[in-house]
This record gives sequence, C-alpha cells and structure tokens, in this order.
Amino acid sequence: MTTPAQVLPGQVLPVDVDEVPPVEVGPGVYARTLPGMPGIRTWVIDLAPGAEWPDLDVHETYGEAYFVVSGEIIEGDRTHGPGTYVAFGPKTSHRPRTETGARAFGFNYDVPA
Repeated sequence: MTTPAQVLPGQVLPVDVDEVPPVEVGPGVYARTLPGMPGIRTWVIDLAPGAEWPDLDVHETYGEAYFVVSGEIIEGDRTHGPGTYVAFGPKTSHRPRTETGARAFGFNYDVPA
C-alpha cells in the first residue's frame, strides 16, 4: 500500500497504520509516513526495546511533536509514557530512546512557528 504525502481538500482518508510499510531509520527504529496536511508531515515511529534514535534530531527552523501511544520514550532524564504529548519548538534537539519499546504518532511542522 502506498500512502499519499497529503490529504487532498474534500478527501477523507482512513489508513491502517500497520499496513504502511515501515522504513528502518536505525537499529530497532522504524518509521511509517502517514498522510498529512500542507505544512505538516505525519508519521508513526516504532522503537524496539533498547533502541535509540540514530542521531541527534535537530529542529533549527520548525517544530516537531509526538504522542506516545504505548511503551515509554526517554528524552534525557525524563520518561514519557502512554498518553504523553511532547512538543519541541524551533531551536531544539533531542535523541529519543526506550528501554521497554514504544510507539508514537508524530508531526513535523514545516512552516515557521
């Protein structure tokens, strides 16, 4: 199944997330790109137990946010469990990792904040 980059005006597009082919970003880190709106890229990230984002994720101009669906994501000395929404503004960086494994839905904002 190929997932379009954007949902078109007037379009309703249900997507079974688990049918979207994952792309391995790093060892144990898998991303699925979902349809988004203009200026917003939407994705699901799955991290296997013990996985860490391969590089520092830097947000120079635009922001990013994610919602933890299952498991726990560790950012520095803070652990974010299911139901936690984490937002990063411009001029931020982070490198998420997990001990338990995790799934999060995320959004990259491609327009200045």
